[in-house]
Amino acid sequence: MSRWRAPQAASTAIITADGHRKLKTELDHLWRERRPEVVRALAAAAAEGDRSENAEYTYRKKQLGEIDRRVRYLSKRLESLKIVDQKPTDARAIFFGAWFEVEDETGETQRLRIVGPDETDPTLGWISIDSPLARAALKKRIDDEFEAQLPGGRRRFVIVGVSYEPGDAAENGAG
Repeated sequence: MSRWRAPQAASTAIITADGHRKLKTELDHLWRERRPEVVRALAAAAAEGDRSENAEYTYRKKQLGEIDRRVRYLSKRLESLKIVDQKPTDARAIFFGAWFEVEDETGETQRLRIVGPDETDPTLGWISIDSPLARAALKKRIDDEFEAQLPGGRRRFVIVGVSYEPGDAAENGAG
């Protein structure tokens, strides 16, 4: 079996100010705290003798490689990201950073936020701007209907609320 993988589509290089801060904090934590801790543990494991049968040494080498890989990725990614921290001129339409509420054909509502690919979090309802649902919702307004091709099939939605403040997507609904 080969290790070749098809190239992935490039993700959009935008991020919210909070998302950028979190990535910088993660990079700082990995570089200043986590990596030195693992290097010390690796040195201690190496001092125990025969490395070929030393599980602790093997584990720490792998752990150090993972940290270094993440540090390289974050360093490059942070340089390429554009921070979007301004509200759009038309705050009644859905753009990057918007919290919005949608209702599907079954009447179920969801509160979502469009964020950069590096900060998606399904548990919070934060979806990537590159996702099919976000792409379909862009530039829509309250009461607009749209369809999105999701992994489970084609679904219809209607916009119930739009906001650029964390707590009030529903309040900007029909009014």
